[in-house]
Amino acid sequence: MNRTGTIKLLVDAHVFDGEYQGTRTYLKELYSRLTNKDDLQLFLAAYDTDKLRSEFPHAGNTVFLQYRNRRSIPRLLFDIPALVKKYGIDYAHFQYISPLRKNCRFIVTTHDVLFDEQPAEFPFLYRKLKHVLYKKAAQQANLLTTVSEYSKGSIHRHLGIPGNSIHVIPHGVQPGYFAPCDKSVAADGIFRKYGVQNFILCVSRLEPRKNQDLLLRAYTDLQLQQQGYALVFIGHRSLAVPAFDELLQQAPPEIRQSVHWLDKVPDEDLASFYRAAAVFVYPSKAEGFGMPALEAAACRTPVLCSSATALADFGFFGANHVSPADYPVFRDRLAELTTNAQNPEISERIAHHIRGNYDWDKTANRFYELLKQDSLQ
Repeated sequence: MNRTGTIKLLVDAHVFDGEYQGTRTYLKELYSRLTNKDDLQLFLAAYDTDKLRSEFPHAGNTVFLQYRNRRSIPRLLFDIPALVKKYGIDYAHFQYISPLRKNCRFIVTTHDVLFDEQPAEFPFLYRKLKHVLYKKAAQQANLLTTVSEYSKGSIHRHLGIPGNSIHVIPHGVQPGYFAPCDKSVAADGIFRKYGVQNFILCVSRLEPRKNQDLLLRAYTDLQLQQQGYALVFIGHRSLAVPAFDELLQQAPPEIRQSVHWLDKVPDEDLASFYRAAAVFVYPSKAEGFGMPALEAAACRTPVLCSSATALADFGFFGANHVSPADYPVFRDRLAELTTNAQNPEISERIAHHIRGNYDWDKTANRFYELLKQDSLQ
């Protein structure tokens, strides 16, 4: 730590330059709650600093730094070490991958190592490269954090990091999702803007492990389009998904016409989609956390959620917490949720549990105390 007693912390925020993903929410919610700490000066670095400023409009103790390069290799090899030296940085915080050259203390957040847990779901070269880079970053870290107990165990098993060196700093759910709302108003707004109504919703990047084909298969087998249900997927196509594409291509015309795919949706519209949905479904086979399921439930929408990997922690979904490997049970639960409305008291109870256990203020305080403790050593 520098002589003033203030910790200078550089945050690699390049994720704000690209497509939306969970690490972006993680950084935004975490550091939005640390901008008022008198003993902490934040340096948020990205290529598009105007966009970064718009994400942190009330950043009183924050300096915004621009990378010279948008590409990852020049950023890690040259830009970050140069900024650390120029501004006398004490700590630098990275997601998954850190520079090979280390000239300050490193904080690394490894959200998951799913490519090691579920190798069949990822291309060979992708797995091998990620394993090497993630392991190197974890070994370099002075503070290594992750987002769930499941991921902590995975990092220990696959990267060989001692469990007592890994700190769980979980996601929270943004308070706005818990706000009381009129679901019919949200539904009307979505229909006017997007032209869909009475829909089943899935929010997730399109990848094999996300398992959207399981939902499409159940939707087709149950002939839910005949009951007036549309099927809405929101998320960016990150990897090839031949099983999903083949299933959709082979579906009858009335099914294809009822399936809607939206690549990018503004945050305010995403909340409205959650509230307007008749049912939210999260069929993933492998997750490091699983935020969309919690956000939908916070909006008091019935949720059918996978119980695989880190999603095993979400047992509060009760009978709607099922293994994605058990297709008959998954299909039957979807049939139940689309036939009989979930008791509002159950939805309220689940939302209350999530609010008490997945709180960004608690997460930020836990991270801040961990940082302060390390700085005193």
